[in-house]
Amino acid sequence: MFKMQILTLGVLFNTLHIIYSVAGLKIFEANPDTKRLYDDLLSNYNRLIRPVMNNTETLTVQLGLKLSQLIEMNLKNQVMTTNVWVEQRWNDYKLKWNPEEYGGVEMLYVPSENIWLPDIVLYNNADGNYEVTLMTKATLKYTGDVSWKPPAIYKSSCEINVEYFPFDEQSCIMKFGSWTYNGAQVDLKHMKQEAGSNLVAKGIDLSDFYLSVEWDILEVPASRNEEYYPCCTEPYSDITFNITMRRKTLFYTVNLIIPCVGITFLTVLVFYLPSDSGEKVSLCSSILLSLTVFFLLLAEIIPPTSLAIPLLGKYLLFTMILVTLSIWITVCVLNVHFRSPSTHNMSPWVRQVFLNWMPRLLMMRRTPYSTPEYDDTYMDSGYTNEIDFSFPDSVSDYPLELKGSPDGFESVTSQYKNIREDDARHIPHASVTDSENTVPRYLSPDVISALKGVRFIAQHIKNADKDNEVIEDWKFVAMVLDRLFLWVFTLACTAGTLGIIFQAPSLYDTREPVDQQLSGISPRNYMYPNIDISPEG
Repeated sequence: MFKMQILTLGVLFNTLHIIYSVAGLKIFEANPDTKRLYDDLLSNYNRLIRPVMNNTETLTVQLGLKLSQLIEMNLKNQVMTTNVWVEQRWNDYKLKWNPEEYGGVEMLYVPSENIWLPDIVLYNNADGNYEVTLMTKATLKYTGDVSWKPPAIYKSSCEINVEYFPFDEQSCIMKFGSWTYNGAQVDLKHMKQEAGSNLVAKGIDLSDFYLSVEWDILEVPASRNEEYYPCCTEPYSDITFNITMRRKTLFYTVNLIIPCVGITFLTVLVFYLPSDSGEKVSLCSSILLSLTVFFLLLAEIIPPTSLAIPLLGKYLLFTMILVTLSIWITVCVLNVHFRSPSTHNMSPWVRQVFLNWMPRLLMMRRTPYSTPEYDDTYMDSGYTNEIDFSFPDSVSDYPLELKGSPDGFESVTSQYKNIREDDARHIPHASVTDSENTVPRYLSPDVISALKGVRFIAQHIKNADKDNEVIEDWKFVAMVLDRLFLWVFTLACTAGTLGIIFQAPSLYDTREPVDQQLSGISPRNYMYPNIDISPEG
């Protein structure tokens, strides 16, 4: 049984060998010229040695950057995350060949870990991965030119300027250079750098850039620099890519600016709320608490820097000062509103300014206060003045007719009226007026007690009406103060809002974003990849 299985496998192997031989193919060999070229180039190649014929010779490495995506701009940690392709080109004399000797092969792809690399790293890296982690294949040409375009996701440190947040512009750099070789050994140059110039206006390739939903890229210059470090006497060359971005403000305008402006103008309504409602201070306190919430949100977004106060922070601080002043003024206005003659006397200048002048300026009209007209005949005629009243010691000394019901008071009044008419008839040539001013010859004790009570009640009511008039004057003064500060705070809120928000330079920046001009990827293409947007579709 075992011998039969071996025989079967032998027959199958021979059959396959015959088939491949007839087809003219060699087993396990795809392209002999390419394999031979690969073996000849890398058999004795040392990837640790700089590819120059003379040790004093400088190797020129051309560097370029293709930005694929701006992944994140972390303001809190001051880190910019990007998806890029680091394009590098140099010439390796040990990797040259004659295409005629290798079947016309002019290009070869080799693993990058098998050849010499210029160890280009990102100097201002923020997460510890300074060099490329994905070792893609390099492209070799028969002239010895080596091209390597590895993709990488970099987190670079970026100094964030929050002075005009959220209408801010940020400028972040990505500084690339050789970690090992100095400028005399490896000379870095930009791929588009012209002779005699170290600056490239459009130093980053944005042809495959996915447009950001938060930032517009305005400028992408690149510059070549040489710096001396304390460790070494030779200069080190680097290529610095500068990315200037402008924030798209729609999100923060809708979610931060508009609510803050609305809360600011709520402060004005505090002075429109009547003092009798008792909710003025509560409204101010609620506004103050809501501003505190916005301050906490702002602190979570921006970095904890003391170099500058963000624009939104200035506006919130301005609003908080206004709300604090409104609370202080509201307390003072309430104090004026609830004043009375028993606690405060109104000064003449207060009456003149707040009852006469200010209402005209503020276009306020006061409803006239109507006081009842009193008949002071009985109080000022002389009856009670010429009679020596002796007030009783207690309420029980008054006649019983005055106690208990109004009928007793009416009987006493009618009795007093009859006495006056009777006396007037006994006086010759006495007119009605004379009879009213004539002192009766006699008054009963009940009438005297009634007159005392009437005079006391009338005087009390008259004093109460005068006090009410003064109280109404104080209330009107409080209304004038409310109207005055209503206009003052309206002007302050409007001027402060316009003055703080519109000082951001980006609001007047008319530059067109270069990413929209240079990017060959439409936003619809990567947001809705399955939708055909061609004209035929």
